[in-house]
Amino acid sequence: MRYQIFQEVCAKHQIGVLLIAHHADDQAELFILRLSRNSGVLGLAGMPFTSQIFPTYTHSVQEVQVNQGILLVRPLLEFSKEDMYKICQGGSEDWVEDPTNQSPLYARNRIRMVLNNLSSSKFKFELQAIISACRITRTYVDQIGYSLIHDAVIIKDHGYAVIDLQILCPLKIEDICLMKFLSLVLQFVSQRQRQVRGSAMKLLMDYIRTFPCKNSITAAGCYLCPDPGSRGSRLLVCCCSDDCALPLKMEFFESLSYGQEVHCAANELEKIIEDENSFANNLVPDASDVHFLDVNPTLILTEAKKLNIISESTYSNILALQKQETANFRSKTETSYDPASKHGVEIVTPSRKSLQPGQFCYFMDRFILTWSLKNKIDEDELSGLVDYEMDLSKEARSFCCTSCVVGHIPEVRHMIESDWLYLAELSKYPLSKNFTQYEVKSVNETKQIMDRTSPCLHYASVSAKQALHKLKSIPVAARRSLPVLITEQGQLQSIPSVDFKHCPFLMVHMEFRPKIPLGGGHTTFI
Repeated sequence: MRYQIFQEVCAKHQIGVLLIAHHADDQAELFILRLSRNSGVLGLAGMPFTSQIFPTYTHSVQEVQVNQGILLVRPLLEFSKEDMYKICQGGSEDWVEDPTNQSPLYARNRIRMVLNNLSSSKFKFELQAIISACRITRTYVDQIGYSLIHDAVIIKDHGYAVIDLQILCPLKIEDICLMKFLSLVLQFVSQRQRQVRGSAMKLLMDYIRTFPCKNSITAAGCYLCPDPGSRGSRLLVCCCSDDCALPLKMEFFESLSYGQEVHCAANELEKIIEDENSFANNLVPDASDVHFLDVNPTLILTEAKKLNIISESTYSNILALQKQETANFRSKTETSYDPASKHGVEIVTPSRKSLQPGQFCYFMDRFILTWSLKNKIDEDELSGLVDYEMDLSKEARSFCCTSCVVGHIPEVRHMIESDWLYLAELSKYPLSKNFTQYEVKSVNETKQIMDRTSPCLHYASVSAKQALHKLKSIPVAARRSLPVLITEQGQLQSIPSVDFKHCPFLMVHMEFRPKIPLGGGHTTFI
């Protein structure tokens, strides 16, 4: 909730970089908190120095195009709270204390109170030392994950990933690095910001370690299967359609002009991140400097003591804190926060909302979609119709179509199998001069009768033929996550990903614009 508010304020004032006053004591509290929640070494690394975060909800098509989020910077992580008091006192600056920080109802407050009682400089130094060791491990693991993505993953414009197992499998990759890699890929494809862990990660690890790949699985909002024709040497990672666990999400908003010039703050942020990445790449540690790669999460404290990172007394104090907070831990359902209602962004299901002409739909945080009607057929729309005994004079091309799209506001849903079966039927349209009517079943099995002379039927048949050819290059598993436009009665109107349209007067624009970039955005821990 707090970060969502930060994003709202930054978006309003076009702020690209936000400095946060988290300090070393906050890191210590977070370490104990996560230790009591059985976090692994990546979680125990705490808060990063810099991290790029992205909004849960989008308010304009320009925001989708820029796709920069905001960069959080924590410049005070090396300073203790006592240091900050002294800095303020030295500069005669007043500060504000949050009174809720004294309440023992909150886990952080309980941990803070105990840590304040353990005020020896040795304990504080060693606690920061183990956190630093975890951060070094996190930096190394992240870099390996990014390298594997660069070498073994291809992202297709239709929103799915291809993993080359011939590159991946021969590498002797530590489990923790492979888990990070898988989590990054699946988070990108599904556009879910939470980590993949637990039984889902175990299933994925067993699956990815099997070569060649022969079976398919569903995990973390994604469908994984062998790439057809690869003999199991390549793996497809596709976003689950609405019959999987991933809920359907659509956002609708208006825009003044598509392609509007973005504010210079976005370009400045991009340059900052580029420079930061170049600098951070020089700080990646060698494997010999990384301590916790193969350590069971429950034994990190023991390993740190064995490596003399922490002493016996510090080990005992941290262990006591962990046990105490674990005993206090109770699962609580977080109060949901819906910033969308504040800004007029609608999150809907396709049965409840139609896509108005000129309006934009952000489909599953992955595709941006819009449509409109033209008042005449363009020259390039006629190239496939010259052999169809149609009147192609300018007068005939300028009439307004009333047979399929005018008066029908389309809805958006996932592609389903009957969509490409419908294209196959439509592409068989007979062109005999004696043929006066054509009957074809639409996707909801209702019969549709169209006159043979209808320009839309001619056009739809040609468009279906061309679309089927393009559809062959898209794996079946990936098709099911693509958006399509349908009428209220369920008749297919457009499949933008393969340029199918039922009518030449219908103009549809779609782009693959994932909200969260591959890799999750810029992050540094050292």
